[in-house]
Amino acid sequence: MTTIVAAGAGARTIPHWIDGAAVAEGSAETPEIINPRTNEAIGRALSGTAEHVDAAVIAAHTAQKKWARLSALQRSEKLLALAGAILDRAEELADWEAEETGHPRAAALGEIRAAAQYFSYYGGMIPAMAGETIDMGESYQAYTRREAYGVVGVITPWNAPLNQAARAAAPAIAAGNTVVIKPSEFTPTTTFLLGEIAAAAGLPAGVINVVNGTGPDVGSAIVKHRRVSKVAFTGSVRTGQAISALAATRILPLSLELGGKSANIVFDDADLDRAAQVAARGFLGNSGMACSAGTRILVQRSIHDEFVPRLMAAVKAFADSVDMGPVTTRAQFAKVGEMLTAAEAEGAAKNEVPLAGKDAAGLFISPTVFTGVDNSMMIAQEEVFGPVGVVIPFETEDEAIEIANDSDYGLAGALWTQDLDRAHRVAREIESGQVYINTYLGPTIELPFGGHKLSGYGREKGFEALLNYTHTKAVAIELAPSPERN
Repeated sequence: MTTIVAAGAGARTIPHWIDGAAVAEGSAETPEIINPRTNEAIGRALSGTAEHVDAAVIAAHTAQKKWARLSALQRSEKLLALAGAILDRAEELADWEAEETGHPRAAALGEIRAAAQYFSYYGGMIPAMAGETIDMGESYQAYTRREAYGVVGVITPWNAPLNQAARAAAPAIAAGNTVVIKPSEFTPTTTFLLGEIAAAAGLPAGVINVVNGTGPDVGSAIVKHRRVSKVAFTGSVRTGQAISALAATRILPLSLELGGKSANIVFDDADLDRAAQVAARGFLGNSGMACSAGTRILVQRSIHDEFVPRLMAAVKAFADSVDMGPVTTRAQFAKVGEMLTAAEAEGAAKNEVPLAGKDAAGLFISPTVFTGVDNSMMIAQEEVFGPVGVVIPFETEDEAIEIANDSDYGLAGALWTQDLDRAHRVAREIESGQVYINTYLGPTIELPFGGHKLSGYGREKGFEALLNYTHTKAVAIELAPSPERN
């Protein structure tokens, strides 16, 4: 039974979740939560303060010592129970998330199930986390321990709310930390419900806390709090830079997953039909609202004129067969529109596939491919975060690598070729945290995920995320001298 507070016809107020209970205190001055499909207001989150953050952090700090002292199997059982509890409420959670994000209902349900998988995956991983012994000779016994940081602040974006919260919270609490999560003020509901579901699943009060509000009010208070020992942030470069500046004064460890402008390279020996289909999906999935979207499609010049019509056909087929949702916020809708206009002004050729059957008031952007693009253009350098891709021709392998790396970002990348030597050679040279060969992967849990350059640092996902949420402690014991042997 949810504790979300009704506030008038069709409206709702989202409280905080602190120390195992809903906290319905705070002003309602956060921006409106809207349904992006209709552009209509549907509620607000309560606006937290530094006092709410302090209460949440104290609760997390108090809970953390006991939580970390549970055995690996005990913590594992709790996380697996939470995964099951999320799945039990998956349909309800998908309804909330689809309404706030504008995602198609099926896509929202997939995101909820992926959130559950994070808790299942890391619940299963906990017993495998261990230190190592170090040989220092017979006079010493030496070993390492993996120890939790303590309280981890988690600040998440609006494009995949529960998935992003689970992506950081699951490995963090699996490793023995507790968390204080600040969801986006535009999509707070499912993250609040995560706290409620965790309590019902048997996680101790204070292990998962949620404080709503804006970045300046709540996010900065989390970063500044002296009992927060690490922060994981996913979002824009500008906000990541602001968090880094605040964290620097405390020497606070960060994991930053920021923007992307990933290159998807198509060589002349590629399967062009397959490459076109997957390239379309690679920048249109989630209506382009993915940091790792393959938005720069680099095509070898000898196949350029053959590939572009295939790409446009694939874009149209995708738009016709999939419910293309809107972008999630009004500000993002305006930004994408401005970038489309600026790209045309720079001389790029706009190729648009109109969307049919959508509410004209909604925040819908038609799938768009720009051709005649030089990599120095704004549309090739700046993250759009909408259903927009660019095609850039190249001549040689070396030029493809040069163009791919001529970016401030380095989150993901891909290449298409039948030449195995080239595949490994180019994958090695691309400056990004992930490289896909003859595919463009959607969400995965097993692969470590994170960026180079302005795309951030630290890694989420995979076993490596568990290590990123722990300190290494070295322990050495001097042993009594061995008696002389006869």
